Amino acid sequence: MLPHISAGLRRSAAAVALGAAVALATPAAPAAAAPQAAAATPTAVTAPTGAWAAGTRAYLVITAPGDTSAVRAAVTGNGGTVFAHYDAIGVVVAHSASATFATTMRGVSGVQQVGATRTSDVPADAYAPALPPAPTQSATTLTESNRWDMTQIKADQAWAVTTGSATVKVGVLDTGVDDLHQDIAPNFNAADSVSCAYGRADTRAGAWRDVGTHGTHVAGTIAAAKNGKGVIGVAPGVRISSVRIAEPTTSMFFAENTICGFMWAGDHGFRVTNNSYYTDPWMFNCPDDADQAAIIEGVRRAQAYAEGKGSLQVAAAGNSNYDLANKTTDTSSPNDSTPVSRRITNACVDIPTELPGVVTVAAMGRGNVKASYSNFGRDVIDVAAPGGDGSSGVYSTLPGGKYGNMNGTSMASPHVAGVAALLASVNPSFTPADLRARLASQATDTACPSDSRCTGTTAKNGFFGEGQTDALKAVGGSTPTPGTYFENTADVAIADNGTVESPISVTGVSGNAPAALKVGVDVKHTYRGDLVLSLVAPDGTVYLLEDFANGDSGDDVVKTYTVNASAEVAAGAWKLRVRDVATQDSGRIDAWNLTF
Repeated sequence: MLPHISAGLRRSAAAVALGAAVALATPAAPAAAAPQAAAATPTAVTAPTGAWAAGTRAYLVITAPGDTSAVRAAVTGNGGTVFAHYDAIGVVVAHSASATFATTMRGVSGVQQVGATRTSDVPADAYAPALPPAPTQSATTLTESNRWDMTQIKADQAWAVTTGSATVKVGVLDTGVDDLHQDIAPNFNAADSVSCAYGRADTRAGAWRDVGTHGTHVAGTIAAAKNGKGVIGVAPGVRISSVRIAEPTTSMFFAENTICGFMWAGDHGFRVTNNSYYTDPWMFNCPDDADQAAIIEGVRRAQAYAEGKGSLQVAAAGNSNYDLANKTTDTSSPNDSTPVSRRITNACVDIPTELPGVVTVAAMGRGNVKASYSNFGRDVIDVAAPGGDGSSGVYSTLPGGKYGNMNGTSMASPHVAGVAALLASVNPSFTPADLRARLASQATDTACPSDSRCTGTTAKNGFFGEGQTDALKAVGGSTPTPGTYFENTADVAIADNGTVESPISVTGVSGNAPAALKVGVDVKHTYRGDLVLSLVAPDGTVYLLEDFANGDSGDDVVKTYTVNASAEVAAGAWKLRVRDVATQDSGRIDAWNLTF
């Protein structure tokens, strides 16, 4: 089991930041939805700072949807205060320092369920939240390249068809987003961004900003701008809205925060939300526990509300290498106080990822392989996507204009959210059910490896669900004609002050090469300013791909070049030539490809 880096975050231990130091939008017309009984926007009671006291806990008090005024009166009459209420789903967020509050409220007429949402005190910050600081921004010299994760799901090919519509809004429910980042600012929608920390909407400017790094990384994977800088997201033409549901200091995602986030998503026209976390403090919530049963019901109602308003929820499966279809134990909960070891069954659910209607995403490493840490489970996993593993991390945006690698199902889920956003862009009438169905039918079937834990068929199994998500199919594109794509994945070491070549034998292609020959390059090198890359045609003609500036201290070259090779006969031995012109740094050709 991977360590729990930050409470309910769906990420692994691998987070390598690169760069200077050291994971949106025009309103969309949501799909047609059933009418709701009442508006979702909560009427929150503004409590003065002095109202907080040691021992204050948060509760969900659940009643019939509609008018919650009688139950709210009972809350205040029984030693509690109403922090927020969501009448459309019949959920009241209450605070109380009384040890008997839950028991007393369960006996009140009209109250269906009551549950404590945490085993720790509500922070005093809940009553006067501090705004996250605006990060100081660093400019970047990094240029966009086709990274392995984007190539693996064919996002780079999808961009030739469409980059997504600016009328599609994607909500990032996470630790917040750095809206000032050079690769996020062009697609950021401040008007629909908010903080839902503690369970009620804080609409002050900047309340949505990142209290960690996780949410900014997720946002970049979904929709980093195609602007020549840094990285490109799966759907760089859509818009990103930040809904910060993580609390500062702890980065925990309690049930009231998640409920607020889903209600906000439904009321603000988000076509898709990404949820790379689980709802703290319980990794699994069990319906035979009164507190956890209320958490399940409250979050379930909020998710159903958002879906009814046209929003599809995409969620990470988790990083514990755990079989979600055969639950037996939980040793990490509650994570806000002292965890205990407990026996559980499949009736206990990881929320929001196991709620009805939510797309559950497992992580893949580089290639058609399960990421070592990824949770799995037959008929639980819906689809899979690149999440990184080991040294092959997912490279994306970090606060302050920076970039870095992270591994985790947290990184897989935003790839699927991005593909869902592309689907919504080209099919604006699709409902959440339509998007779910198309994500499944368009996924690339991925067979089980030689691992007895993976059960099912190539078409659908416990490791990959319906298969790996496919961005190209989402936009109605097609893959290259068989026989026109060639690849060499053999490693070739690059020594200091040396020149090496990697060959590809092209067969079955008649006539000359195209005027737009695609040359995909993946070179691992600790200082790319040392490198000169060239393509060598079968007749020995040399085409310069790139002579990197001597001062370019960035790592690696993962990029696709376009070469006018129309004067060359296509068939024959083509070579990638890499010349290292300095000392101290070395590397290797990891892979390269040609698309005719």
